[in-house]
Amino acid sequence: MTTEHHVEPAPDPTSSTLAFFGSELRLRREAAGLSQTELARLVHCAPSLLSKIESAKRVPKEDMAELCDCALGTDGFFGRLWPVMIRNAYPAWFRPFVDLEQQAVAIRSFEMQFVPGLLQTEEYARAILAGGRPDSVKLEELVVARMHRQRVLSRDDPPRLWVILDETAIRRRIGGAAVMRAQLARLLEAAQIPRIVVQVVPFDVRNHPVLTGAFWTFSFDEGPDVVHMDSFYEGQLRAEPEVVAATHHAYDLLRALALSPEASADLIASAIKDLSP
Repeated sequence: MTTEHHVEPAPDPTSSTLAFFGSELRLRREAAGLSQTELARLVHCAPSLLSKIESAKRVPKEDMAELCDCALGTDGFFGRLWPVMIRNAYPAWFRPFVDLEQQAVAIRSFEMQFVPGLLQTEEYARAILAGGRPDSVKLEELVVARMHRQRVLSRDDPPRLWVILDETAIRRRIGGAAVMRAQLARLLEAAQIPRIVVQVVPFDVRNHPVLTGAFWTFSFDEGPDVVHMDSFYEGQLRAEPEVVAATHHAYDLLRALALSPEASADLIASAIKDLSP
């Protein structure tokens, strides 16, 4: 076994799922008689990155977890642990939202300030999440978790997604001009997908029906729709028939007042031009 140049201190495995992942990786690497340098070579990463993963200072990518299983002969242990680690990166109140998002056959979203998470670029998501001022490790956990959520749109049976944005969401320069240009380009790409509709409510709408905050509606093959409403501290899920009906009515009004998908795409393209150097 080769000499390690620098070994980060071991994390408390009970402190988080990320720390458990790192401590288990270290234990199983050492049991296999491999140095960090040797395992790093097998999983195609720098030894310094592997050291940070073992000490719960960096979040591993999913393919790296699978490579660790291959290198250490752990029978898929790290591959199975990875999605558990990602799910636990979310605040506890948000995990039911993610579960519903994965089960829904149709998703309707209205956002006042931001492009919704399912359509965010990584840098845009990082800029938004950094606003909450988490530590660097937690920030990276949250970014990886948000990107992981987007896989629901590329699976074999993706949900239908209807997104309505207030014009504020495409004008606010989250992360700076370059980040925002890339985000708006991603939004235009998504709008070309048949199962995704993107509309924008322009600034000049006088009687805006929903100025109180963002909301999402989830529809399923069986069972009633569920509504998620955002708030300052945390969102809430509601399934009472009167709440769902009121939300559907508000969404219908938003669709009527929003620009058509084609005109919305033109406005987004115009916003990209406004961000040009």
